[in-house]
Amino acid sequence: MAEKVIIIGSGPAGWTAAIYAARANLNPLVFAGRPKQTPSTILPGGQLMLTTEVDNYPGFPEGVTGPKLMAHFEQQAVRFGTRIVTDDGLNPDVSNPDDGHSYKYHDCTKLDLSSRPFKVWGEGDELVEAQAVIIATGATANWLGLENEQRLARSGGGVSACAVCDGALPVFRDKELAVIGGGDSAIEEASYLTKFAKKVYLIHRRDELRASKIMRQRAFDNPKIEILWNKIVTDVLGDKMISGLKLQDTQTKEKSDLPVGGLFLAIGHTPATKFLKGQLELDSKGYINLKDPYRSFTSIEGVFAAGDVVDSVYRQAITAAGMGCRSAIDAERWLAEQGIE
Repeated sequence: MAEKVIIIGSGPAGWTAAIYAARANLNPLVFAGRPKQTPSTILPGGQLMLTTEVDNYPGFPEGVTGPKLMAHFEQQAVRFGTRIVTDDGLNPDVSNPDDGHSYKYHDCTKLDLSSRPFKVWGEGDELVEAQAVIIATGATANWLGLENEQRLARSGGGVSACAVCDGALPVFRDKELAVIGGGDSAIEEASYLTKFAKKVYLIHRRDELRASKIMRQRAFDNPKIEILWNKIVTDVLGDKMISGLKLQDTQTKEKSDLPVGGLFLAIGHTPATKFLKGQLELDSKGYINLKDPYRSFTSIEGVFAAGDVVDSVYRQAITAAGMGCRSAIDAERWLAEQGIE
C-alpha cells in the first residue's frame, strides 16, 4: 500500500514538514540521508550541523547549537508519529540533543515521478510508493575543501559559510575577518560583517569583481573593506580557533600569510537536486521552481518542495522551517482533494 506522504530531507524544512504532516495524521515517512564526504562534509540535518552556535532562532534566548536544534526538531517529529528509514527499521533510536544524530538514516537513491503513486527507492533498491512527496533536500555551501577549513567549521573554530547566521557572535566582534568571493553575495556578507568587525578583507581570485555595479561600488566605498585582488587561499591556519590564512597570488605565485580572526565563505551554494535527474522543473542554478512563490507546488502535481532546495535568497533555518510547514499543509489539502485522508 502506498504511503500518504514521503519526505526527503532532514533539515529544518524536512523535520517541520514531518511535524505538520504527522499532526495531520498523514503518518509521514522520512528519508533523512547519510553523511557524505565531498569537498565539504554533508550531514543529515543540513547546514545547521556545521553551526556551533545558533543565536537567531526564536525560542532559544540563550542560543542553541545547530546539532542540538536539529535533534529537537527530529524528536518532535517522531513524537507525533513520524517514521524514519534507518538501519534499524522504521522505529528510530531518536537522537539525543546532547549527543547529536546517530547517522543510521538511509538515503533516497532515486525517484520515479512520472505517474502516481510515485516510486521512491531507498538503499538496497528498496522500493516505496507514495501518493505525495515533499522534497526538502536543501543546498550545500560551496567550500574550498581544505582539511583545516572543514575541521574548524565543524568545531566552531571561526570558519563559517553564513555571515548573517554567525557574524554577530562575540567570537567575531572587533576582529579582522576575511570573506572569500567576488559576487553580490560576497559583498553582502562583507558589508554585513563590517557592523561588527574591525576590518574585513575581501579575497578574490581575479582582478575584477563579478558583482553588480552597485554592489561593487558599495565595497569600494566602505572604509572597513579591503579587497585583496588575484589571491587564493591555500590553507587555513589555527588549532582551536582560526589564526590566519595562507594566500597565493594567482599571477605572480607569490605566497603570503594573512592574520585573521574569522573566515567566511561566499562562493555560492549547490542545491541537492541532481538525484531528481531532470524530472522536476529547475531554474538555471539548479533550484526547484515553484509554480507559485507563495505555495510549495512544483511542476508535477503531488510533488512539493521546501527549504533551501528552492530558496537561493534567504537560506535561514527559520525561513526553511516556515516553508516546511507550508509544504505539509499544501500536501495535506491536496491529498484531501484526491480523497486521501
